[in-house]
Amino acid sequence: MVDLFVDRVLVENNWDQDELNTDREIVGILENRIMMLFFASAKCGKCQEFVPVLNDFFKRLKDPAYIEYPKQLALIYISLDQSEKQQERFLKELHKKVLFLAFEDPYRKELQALFKVKDVPTVVVLRPDASILSQNAVQDICHFGSSCFRDWQESAELIERSFMLNEEFDNLNLRSATDPVRRLKYKTEDDKRKKKWWKLWGNGNRGKDEEEEKYGTCDT
Repeated sequence: MVDLFVDRVLVENNWDQDELNTDREIVGILENRIMMLFFASAKCGKCQEFVPVLNDFFKRLKDPAYIEYPKQLALIYISLDQSEKQQERFLKELHKKVLFLAFEDPYRKELQALFKVKDVPTVVVLRPDASILSQNAVQDICHFGSSCFRDWQESAELIERSFMLNEEFDNLNLRSATDPVRRLKYKTEDDKRKKKWWKLWGNGNRGKDEEEEKYGTCDT
């Protein structure tokens, strides 16, 4: 996954907008992490509505005020804005730990093409090896909040000390009944168990539709 941003400059969304422009800095902040690529635009009303949901999701996984051990997660804003002024305005609404590409960097458009992003908002979720966990996690983030990360983590087989400690104390009975379906969603197409699991997924679609009707939807 780090290779996606080798020889690129990522900027931190803090007051000083510090640039990460060396391989060492890029590796340090992205290696062994699940990456979220947030494609959006300031002119998009749905993007504006989604930002508070995304900020809440992110801070509950990264902010020490909410969690003792910040998760192995990186969020990068890929601006599809029409002007630098629009991008700057949108960044003011995003969490300060978000990373982004400078407006003049043409790599923004290359990433849009690479991941076939046609609609916004879109959140592409990647494993540490850069394989895709979710082509667009907006709906899952809206429906399930920060609990999505556990499913991503398990599917990515990403192990961290705090996660292992938490597992010892978690009450498994508190897990959502939709967890098996959600974890199944994140299996890659080259999984050896693809045929077996996708058959189960097809049988479970009716139950998922009923749940979406119960909880409503977050339009994208």
